[in-house]
Amino acid sequence: MVDLITNTLKPKVGFICVHNSCRSQIAEALGKHLAADVFESYSAGTQTKPHINPDAVRLMKQRYQIDMEQTQHSKLLDEIPRLDVVITMGCNVNCPWLPSKHREDWGLDDPSGQSDAVFMQTIDQIESKILTLRQAILDQTISII
Repeated sequence: MVDLITNTLKPKVGFICVHNSCRSQIAEALGKHLAADVFESYSAGTQTKPHINPDAVRLMKQRYQIDMEQTQHSKLLDEIPRLDVVITMGCNVNCPWLPSKHREDWGLDDPSGQSDAVFMQTIDQIESKILTLRQAILDQTISII
């Protein structure tokens, strides 16, 4: 997507996790919600699940009025474009290597099967990290050129 003000391409940020069903989906949704003016958000995994985690869907609807089931689905790595920034969620496994200009791991525990309070903590962490990433790209403290 081209930014009409600066006539430049927005960097593509990919949120990568094994199953692409919870944390990476939340990050994609929050990236689109909070940082679409700065970067394009994608998520994918090495495996897929038939559905996005229902607790994540419910809590994102409740908190942000975002219906991830309407706008997203679990995707494999080859279903997303080449990325400028790769963010791994902290799957405690070897995440696949993807070419990118910047890579970081957010080290987030999977809240699946946990209480709403644990889910909300994870969502809060992702929101904070999205906003930090947005600012780092704006400030050019992350090299994506």
